[in-house]
Amino acid sequence: MFENPLKSDASFDSNLQKPICSNLHFEDEDSRSITSVSLMIDIRSILKAIESGELEAIKPLPCSALEKYYDLVSEFQLSRDKARFTISSYTHLSVITLLKKLLLLCDSPAIAGDDSSNSFVAVSESARFIHITCHASSSSSSSSFTAKSSKEIRKAQTKVVVDEKLSSIRRLFSDPGVGIDAYIIPSQDAHQSEFIAECYARRAYISGFTGSAGTAVVTKDKAALWTDGRYFLQAEKQLNSSWILMRAGNPGVPTASEWIADVLAPGGRVGIDPFLFSADAAEELKEVIAKKNHELVYLYNVNLVDEIWKDSRPKPPSRQIRIHDLKYAGLDVASKLLSLRNQIMDAGTSAIVISMLDEIAWVLNLRGSDVPHSPVMYAYLIVEVDQAQLFVDNSKVTVEVKDHLKNAGIELRPYDSILQGIDSLAARGAQLLMDPSTLNVAIISTYKSACERYSRNFESEAKVKTKFTDSSSGYTANPSGIYMQSPISWAKAIKNDAELKGMKNSHLRDAAALAHFWAWLEEEVHKNANLTEVDVADRLLEFRSMQDGFMDTSFDTISGSGANGAIIHYKPEPESCSRVDPQKLFLLDSGAQYVDGTTDITRTVHFSEPSAREKECFTRVLQGHIALDQAVFPEGTPGFVLDGFARSSLWKIGLDYRHGTGHGVGAALNVHEGPQSISFRYGNMTPLQNGMIVSNEPGYYEDHAFGIRIENLLHVRDAETPNRFGGATYLGFEKLTFFPIQTKMVDVSLLSDTEVDWLNSYHAEVWEKVSPLLEGSTTQQWLWNNTRPLAKP
Repeated sequence: MFENPLKSDASFDSNLQKPICSNLHFEDEDSRSITSVSLMIDIRSILKAIESGELEAIKPLPCSALEKYYDLVSEFQLSRDKARFTISSYTHLSVITLLKKLLLLCDSPAIAGDDSSNSFVAVSESARFIHITCHASSSSSSSSFTAKSSKEIRKAQTKVVVDEKLSSIRRLFSDPGVGIDAYIIPSQDAHQSEFIAECYARRAYISGFTGSAGTAVVTKDKAALWTDGRYFLQAEKQLNSSWILMRAGNPGVPTASEWIADVLAPGGRVGIDPFLFSADAAEELKEVIAKKNHELVYLYNVNLVDEIWKDSRPKPPSRQIRIHDLKYAGLDVASKLLSLRNQIMDAGTSAIVISMLDEIAWVLNLRGSDVPHSPVMYAYLIVEVDQAQLFVDNSKVTVEVKDHLKNAGIELRPYDSILQGIDSLAARGAQLLMDPSTLNVAIISTYKSACERYSRNFESEAKVKTKFTDSSSGYTANPSGIYMQSPISWAKAIKNDAELKGMKNSHLRDAAALAHFWAWLEEEVHKNANLTEVDVADRLLEFRSMQDGFMDTSFDTISGSGANGAIIHYKPEPESCSRVDPQKLFLLDSGAQYVDGTTDITRTVHFSEPSAREKECFTRVLQGHIALDQAVFPEGTPGFVLDGFARSSLWKIGLDYRHGTGHGVGAALNVHEGPQSISFRYGNMTPLQNGMIVSNEPGYYEDHAFGIRIENLLHVRDAETPNRFGGATYLGFEKLTFFPIQTKMVDVSLLSDTEVDWLNSYHAEVWEKVSPLLEGSTTQQWLWNNTRPLAKP
């Protein structure tokens, strides 16, 4: 079905004769011409849409949207981002007449001619797709096009890549015990982690796309990858021509499950590794594809990507686990387990299984290094009312850690025996608390199957064994699961005093490292040093590593000069990165893991003179940042309610950004943590609460031009208000990040007096808190220069 959001205020009368013909003209919203663009257009779909009234108008196509659609070859998808186009020149044909002529071209022998005779150049092969190549030189000119069949396009424009990985994985579809028509490869590991060990980066291996979020689907004749707006540009660069890029969230783009349901023949079998999908995700997938009579197949014993990865697959991580000191943790393991067990019993259960790595690390006051940038270890944890088992690779456990766990009453089990542990719970009649949004479907399915099996056994033995029915303890002859959010996610998100102290201290040390770094970078750039984006990231790591308690970066540093700053999660690579251009904006998003805290900060600067456009965009991003920082809201407010605060200034001039405004941050744990967030995704109803930490990072990005983002971390705390309507408690934010925002980038004329006061007050705090850490260094003068008050207009 043709889905068309190409609506406009002007209606279009398809019977009206208009000067429409063989010339094409494209221009962007600012009337800047484009030099070249290629589109694939499904003529029949357009024609049908016009005749049915679905397509009301055909308008100019924004230049920025063109780059998203030039490689589409299967359906008319210009509508997927409200893109529009116009056909205009000197012959008088209605749109319908023109499209019918084009369609006739596709289905008839080649017609040679030139534009003056109102004829077209086409190939003789029959095809429903016309390829249009346009070359424009100015905003007022039109240029001729050629029409070719889709087969000719593949020969002339796109070099077909034979993807050996796809060929290899497809050959496995028919293996005994497999027998599938499609296979889904998610980004996650068995613990639904955002960042994963290299050996589990299966989606990156099969597709070549290295972003942290995405889902790959391989059928017998197609391969598609879904990712969100943070990674559109990156995916365009990394995917080869064997892959279809699906821009998730754009209008008209189907979900992976919807697409699978449509492209497979009825009765298709869709395979997944059940360890890599949460129970919720698997159930949703199953429901969608079942509407088209497809079956979801759990492949417990084989991962198809691992089968083709073979010897080149990295080895699993094996570094040792360490104890997280109580002075940073704030609560001992016994206290955390006592609280958890009380919640387990309050829920009417006798046990909980935990698979989220940061939750396990938090409960046990342990830290690891299995996952890049995240101080966690691969493990599962089962906590019962009277015992607990940690499923982990024993080679990672030192004598000190063994004693630490033994003192807390925790037994060690092999990591790979988790399903046996789950089966044992059902065998003993345990009522299990499970979070289906985080637990993989392999665990939950194993427990459900075991419950059915052991319930029958209990019934048959009831006549001789009657005492195993103590439901008050959570154990019963009819074991079953209770599904609810993990209570640990809440406990971990609300920081205690020791955790907040560590976060504040680590941020100040981080600010000192950043000050030394930025002072060095500005000096090098002004000396015309030939620095690359990788050089910058490496040098920043050196400065941070000099700080007390530094452990690692908290994510791959995003160091983007000019157009690379528009790639929201850009990772510079030595062989492809750019030089730092002093005439362009430079965006640096970075963070660190310290023994006592986790940092995440973004600053955008210009080393020369920014343009008026850059200053306006930067200032509006800053206004959004200030608005969120100053927000006061009643307790119980979910984060999505606050998201508009950060976007409002951009919205006023018709701009926006494609990522969330804020994410939760762990205390010496994952830089991204839930359940809280500040995002346009209104499905997350988690309220912000006193003690939570979130980021404040609005931005704006112009594809292939520049990116702007300003990010601080904030601590949610009680706010003092003159009134308390209905007795409600009101909340606000306290800043954790103290580092200058470049005032050269600010268009002061756009700021209110309140906003100027905020910026000046913030810089005064930066100087007060950070300058003592820089005494005796030339960097202190740099900090002084960059925290001077901004004069009001």
